[in-house]
Amino acid sequence: METALTISRGRPLPLGVHGFDGGMNFAIFSRNATRMWLLLFDDPAVLEPTWCFELDPATHRTGDIWHVYVHGARPGLTYVFQADGPFAPHEGHRFNPQRALLDPYATALTGVEHWDFAMLCDRWLEEHPDEPIPKAQYRVKGLIPSEREFDWDGDRHPKIPWSETVIYETHVRGLTIHPSSCAHYPGTYLGVIEKIPYFKELGITTLELMPVHQFNPHELDRRNPLTGEPLVNYWGYSTVAFFAPHAQYSTGRSIDAQITEFKAMVKALHEAGIEVILDVVFNHTAEGNEHGPTLNFKGLDNSIYYLLDEHDKSRYLNYSGCGNTFNCNHPVVRGYILECLRYWVTEMHVDGFRFDLASILGRDRSGRLVPNPPLLESIAEDPILGSVKLIAEAWDAGGAYQVGFFPGERWSEWNGQYRDDVRRYWRGDDGMLGPFATRLCGSADLYQHSGKTPLNSVNFVTSHDGFTLNDLVSYEHKHNEANGEGNRDGTNENYSCNYGVEGPTDDPEIEAIRLRQIKNFLATLFLSRGVPMLLGGDEFRRTQRGNNNAYCQDNEISWYDWRLMKQNRPLVRFVSRLVRFRQAHPVLRKGDFYHPEEIEWFGPHGSPPDWRSGRALGAAIHPLDPEEPQLCLLFNAAPEAVSFHLPPPPPGQCWHVVVDTAAAPPEDIAAVGREKKLTRQDQLTLIGRSLYVLVAQAKAGKPRRRK
Repeated sequence: METALTISRGRPLPLGVHGFDGGMNFAIFSRNATRMWLLLFDDPAVLEPTWCFELDPATHRTGDIWHVYVHGARPGLTYVFQADGPFAPHEGHRFNPQRALLDPYATALTGVEHWDFAMLCDRWLEEHPDEPIPKAQYRVKGLIPSEREFDWDGDRHPKIPWSETVIYETHVRGLTIHPSSCAHYPGTYLGVIEKIPYFKELGITTLELMPVHQFNPHELDRRNPLTGEPLVNYWGYSTVAFFAPHAQYSTGRSIDAQITEFKAMVKALHEAGIEVILDVVFNHTAEGNEHGPTLNFKGLDNSIYYLLDEHDKSRYLNYSGCGNTFNCNHPVVRGYILECLRYWVTEMHVDGFRFDLASILGRDRSGRLVPNPPLLESIAEDPILGSVKLIAEAWDAGGAYQVGFFPGERWSEWNGQYRDDVRRYWRGDDGMLGPFATRLCGSADLYQHSGKTPLNSVNFVTSHDGFTLNDLVSYEHKHNEANGEGNRDGTNENYSCNYGVEGPTDDPEIEAIRLRQIKNFLATLFLSRGVPMLLGGDEFRRTQRGNNNAYCQDNEISWYDWRLMKQNRPLVRFVSRLVRFRQAHPVLRKGDFYHPEEIEWFGPHGSPPDWRSGRALGAAIHPLDPEEPQLCLLFNAAPEAVSFHLPPPPPGQCWHVVVDTAAAPPEDIAAVGREKKLTRQDQLTLIGRSLYVLVAQAKAGKPRRRK
């Protein structure tokens, strides 16, 4: 028998759904709505609301917030809103009282496997003018989650210093969905937990998870032209509900499993000393442009939540390249973003955020970049967010490129210049010796002028955007035909090289060069000042078969094939030892730029390098701390061998070999403290495209300390 629910005035704050005194308070923002309804469902599978309450503005509206207290409402109920107001697209308003609208503050959604975006678009109304919107729009609803407390059991943020941070970028589903992962819970938050021993072996300190906010995997209306299979939104850069964990990454064992299992993942990672950073997408939403669906923001207050063309407000400004742009610096939207970030820190215990296309967060309501954006300042100065890591992708699709100039001192940045210069150097491009040395030293040209440090630079060679590391040395051209866009999507500027054959090869010479280059890239990354970020799977040569934009490939193109990890165990060991070597030598990860007396550059003959046209470079590193040993780094990006005259080690010491990327395992890298003495101390020949790292150690019976 249906329970009788009654309503009373309720409270305008906090926004969202909150329980007290045996009922639930609902509060939602809409400045321009004239009428508002709350629809409640006793059974999440049912398409007919059990209760429908119209909110009288005289009672249930305070300012721009509509609110109602529902006596007897309980966890497990699902809900949507409906809002009426002007439908005047050219004035920026898109109200439709028939539309089911999701609560922007919903912390969980149900029915997400049944999404049909087509009927949620205005075009559907135009094509069916005399028909009501099908009740199927009620499949996806907000969930009132359980009020039971999660047992955090004294969970604490690891608070890894930036100088000790090693980031591993990965995808929750892709990490363990392949059968070779042997996960008990493949493709889920719990599956991530199963890989913790591997993360510890590798030595990474921080997981950067690609989007976990609720999105619609089925929003693409396109098929793979090679297989005929439907394409999906695999990456997740198209958020529907910013407060809600993606439900498809849970086991579904309970109606709100996405919340409890996400928390379990964070708790387990923290117990292992590993941080969790979320890739968040506040630059746009899943509602797309004027032809896209109405899910929440469009139907609640389109003119406030989005940047609109001032000459025709039916059209959206598109600085994201995804159809719309979130109006991030509007006070209401800014407050929403801040509350969302606080929620993920206080309730979900995450340790930081990487902001996708973060330059959009610095645009005002007309789309102009402003010097001191209110949102960015608010995030950086927020007392709850004061100790979390903040990373900006400091560009957008509207032409902004702010690497080295992103507003605010707290923000670290994905250093796209590092990626490009390191790739071009190892490819052998002309004139790259100087830029390569600059990137190795922490990119002072980008960060020193504004008082920032190398730790503001997140260094990476590869990321989810673009080739994997294996593909970077195996393909000269992108191969994105499977994406169904005629191979037009994805960047053409990859700075890659295949070394003789496009794609996989059995040629042992080509394969030797490729493996050597992979090691060169990895060693460079961990020898550079700044914060290293490793793309998950690069340590065992994960391939996307030349696809450099696999956003829509929920298949073996994107999934981690753990058989490759077994086949490439020596490379995994190589990366693990690089991480330990970096940890053992603070000079490589200091938070300031090299002092002149700390580093000495030299060419193969011991004279100053040929910065204009050279491809071989040596660096003698003299740490200011006398307890730290001297290092000698040798790089040869030329295809031919180069002999170096070595600088003398400190008195009473000898050069020992740490890394030789041309050597076969296990001689390619030594464990810390197990380095072998270099046979000849004054000269060393590097074959083409190779790298050496030497460390000065005491001769037998002599102390290691330098005078």
